[in-house]
Amino acid sequence: MENKFNLTREQNVFVAKRNIVDYIWKSANLEGIGVTYPETQAIYDGGIVNGLTVDKIIAINNLKYAWQFILENEGIEYDYKALCQIHKLTCDKLVLDQNLGKIRTTPVNIGGTTWKPQFPIESQIKEELERLLNQPEKTKTEIAIEIMLWIMRRQMFIDGNKRVAMLFANKIMIDNGCGIITIAQDNQPTFFEKLIKFYETGDNADLKNWIYETSIDGIELNNNQ
Repeated sequence: MENKFNLTREQNVFVAKRNIVDYIWKSANLEGIGVTYPETQAIYDGGIVNGLTVDKIIAINNLKYAWQFILENEGIEYDYKALCQIHKLTCDKLVLDQNLGKIRTTPVNIGGTTWKPQFPIESQIKEELERLLNQPEKTKTEIAIEIMLWIMRRQMFIDGNKRVAMLFANKIMIDNGCGIITIAQDNQPTFFEKLIKFYETGDNADLKNWIYETSIDGIELNNNQ
């Protein structure tokens, strides 16, 4: 699985900032936060949006702050600490304080399937993440997609796992100039169908290839642009 884009980090940050509202809008809807693109733009710009719940407005602002975190902090390691920090940013004021940035301590159910994720243990999470990160035979794009899917299936947090997964994966993508992972609105039904199959089987091959083919955004730039 080759890298689709070979940008500098500066170029990749430029692409991300240019399309940031679109990425936030798609990510929010992927997690069931029903907002329109104009509403997302208005919230991002600090405007007042009538008719939306407070939680939806908070969720969009949290995604804004989480994106700022990954774009402005090049030196942050791809580790358990960063994973927890992204959860704090994405779920601030949306989950109880004792759950922010910490693995869940209660069981969870997954909509659309009877499959239940295993209970998260911090030491195991750290070992699994380290193993996924250290695959020298694979490109950064493939590693980022695999880690994103692993976070989604692991369901280590009480809420916001898909948002955290995509943000963490995109930090890897952006820092290495590989583009941005984003699921288009029209593709989300197919994504969820394949995600449920992945949850139930643990086999990520089909979903990983589908994301690679359909859901990596970028632009061809040369180093003089």
